[in-house]
Parts: sequence; C-alpha cells; structure tokens
Amino acid sequence: MVDPMDVRVVLIDGPTAATLAQVLPLLLLTLMVEQRRVKLHTRGRSVVVTRVLLGAFFLAFAVVESVLVLSIDGSLIPFKWTDLAISLAIFGLLAVLFMLSLLEAPDEREKRKRT
Repeated sequence: MVDPMDVRVVLIDGPTAATLAQVLPLLLLTLMVEQRRVKLHTRGRSVVVTRVLLGAFFLAFAVVESVLVLSIDGSLIPFKWTDLAISLAIFGLLAVLFMLSLLEAPDEREKRKRT
C-alpha cells in the first residue's frame, strides 16, 4: 500500500537548483542595471503598462527563484522550513528591488519639476 505522507516531488536535481539559484540573481541584477540605463520603466505608449509588465516579470522571476531555493535539497516537496524562510526572504528582497528599479533618479525629478 502507498503511504500518502511519503509524497516526494522532484522538479530539478539539487546541484542544478543550487547553481541556478546563484546565477539567476546575477542575471537579474544585470537586467536591472540595463533597464535603468535605458530608462525602460519610463518609455512606451503607456508607462503603467510597461511597469505592470516589468512587475509580472519580477513576480515570475521570484516564483522561479523560490522554487529553485526550495529544490536545493533535491526535492520540492517535502521541503525544510529553513528553505521556505529563505525562499520568502528572497521573494521579499526581489519585491524591494522591483520597487527600487522603478524609482527615478533625484536629478531626473528636479528636471521634470522645472519644465
């Protein structure tokens, strides 16, 4: 008979999840620097739509990163509580990074006030 409490879900092996969990934030940081450089968050027909799309991307990235962190020990379910806490911390930090990436530089705000 199959024990229902012995459920194990494996999405990706542990070493690969650990590597991706370390590499993907560096790629996100590079993307954020480029986004700020080209001022992507203030371009387009509708700034609101652009920001919503960026928010959706950050949300998807946070979910993927959280799943990778939960999978570092080799299985998604069952997970360790420390993995869950770290995953939630990363999710929160990505939310803060998203909010910071949308802020304008102080000199840009002063230029807009003058015109």
